[in-house]
Amino acid sequence: MKLTDWPHLFRPGSDPSAPPLLLLHGTGGGEHDLVGLAGRISPGSALLSPRGRVSEGGAARFFPRLAEGVFDPAAIVPRIDELAAFVDEAARHHGLSSSPGLVAVGFSNGANAAAALLQLHPGLPLAGAILLRPMVVLERAAAPGSLAGRRVLLLNGARDPIVPLDHPPRLAALLRHGGAEVGELLHAEAGHGLVAADIEAAREFLARPAV
Repeated sequence: MKLTDWPHLFRPGSDPSAPPLLLLHGTGGGEHDLVGLAGRISPGSALLSPRGRVSEGGAARFFPRLAEGVFDPAAIVPRIDELAAFVDEAARHHGLSSSPGLVAVGFSNGANAAAALLQLHPGLPLAGAILLRPMVVLERAAAPGSLAGRRVLLLNGARDPIVPLDHPPRLAALLRHGGAEVGELLHAEAGHGLVAADIEAAREFLARPAV
């Protein structure tokens, strides 16, 4: 895949100790959407931020849906395969593929895309992920041992009208099946939008040394 085939932003890091971040926006977003968030949770990180190439009424997404909360795995997998090919090529091109690798930071549709990357493409140079308001879109457990050494943080809101309350623990189980270390936080007063507690939790997660 040619990198020019996929609209994206790349910003070199200014702090060698800060992990490079793969930013995956939510529905209707773009490659600049999560740059401000990245600056708050990990100043100095290199940033790789692709724009979703699926249009839903003009709103960019990383994969299609049939309706709110309704997904067709047959439509998701090819799009995630394409995203994985881009991430692999871009990481190598920009020198981000060496250990420990990128940390995906995804919101909503982007969080679901990041989870699917871990489920389907554990060979990608991803050290882990921060999933903001994720849900289960693929009922597929990661292969045993495929995610060993990866760290994932799920951040959800108890008042989220989009993500059912049973989805975060179900997703966590699918990732743990692959050996990932998964943390879950459910903010009692939060809905689908982000809150200050998300920023603090993400910052602490990234500051914690890898084992």
